[in-house]
Amino acid sequence: MSSVQIQCIRCKTMFRDRAGRLQDGYSRQCPCCEVVLFFAEDSQHPFIKRAMRSARQVRKELREAEAVRRAAPQEPRMAPRSRSSTGRARVQERSE
Repeated sequence: MSSVQIQCIRCKTMFRDRAGRLQDGYSRQCPCCEVVLFFAEDSQHPFIKRAMRSARQVRKELREAEAVRRAAPQEPRMAPRSRSSTGRARVQERSE
């Protein structure tokens, strides 16, 4: 899950935005009442604080998952074959 729930400071509507976007200096318009929300690390509003905190947590979890995925040994992959080349290989096998 790479999105974060945000609660509007004016109409209290909940909506979602990507955690990667929610960083210091980002602004977003509420889809319901169209007020512009400014996201800053030093914001005093609890809804903005909560959104920024959860976005930081989601980004951290995504970085950790990516590090684990890269550290895991990967199996060698076979080159993808198109359908037409797969069919030709079967035909050649039958004729031999």
